[in-house]
Amino acid sequence: MKDLNVWEQFFYYLRTNGVYVWQQFSRHFLIAIYGVLFAAIIAIPLGIWLSRHKKMAPALITLANIIQTIPSLAMLSIIMLGLGLGVNTVIATIFLYSLLPILKNTYTGMNQVDGDILDAARGMGMTRWQRLKMVELPLSISVIMAGIRNALVIAIGITAIGSFVGAGGLGDIIIRGTNATDGTAIILVGALPTALMAICTDLFLGMIERKLTPNKN
Repeated sequence: MKDLNVWEQFFYYLRTNGVYVWQQFSRHFLIAIYGVLFAAIIAIPLGIWLSRHKKMAPALITLANIIQTIPSLAMLSIIMLGLGLGVNTVIATIFLYSLLPILKNTYTGMNQVDGDILDAARGMGMTRWQRLKMVELPLSISVIMAGIRNALVIAIGITAIGSFVGAGGLGDIIIRGTNATDGTAIILVGALPTALMAICTDLFLGMIERKLTPNKN
């Protein structure tokens, strides 16, 4: 393998370790998905609640901002003290980092719904739940999706760092490459799929976001 150039080594490693790379790719993506999913379960209802209790919004959004400013490696280390090594630490870290974009976009999207439309919905006799389900959420869903999109792309990057606390994923392959004498190709085997995952996820969710954007024509 030493006689091969970097790209030949890259494809050789993929051929001989394809199953392992795919397992780490799937693990990496699932860790990111779980962290963002848990954050969405909390942040979307909280964002809706804040749109009805605006006095609480600055404090909670500022708190989420503070969490976002903590370096990811430091956050992993802090959470590791409580949860130990492994996947749970990384999922908890992704959860905390995903709160801000989802919470802020949900709050913003709900507040951007035209008041005249809400007045018309009230005039039609809709209950608060019906207005939320049939008017507010459909009109704000594209903004909420933008927050989820940002959160998931960030989560994919954090998951790569999560290998330092034993979570697995493509970061494991990158670490193997850095520890090898001539590990450039191995680093690429871990880094390129990570970048491709982030790009494809962003493009796919961007497409969904555009489809969910209300047509103003």
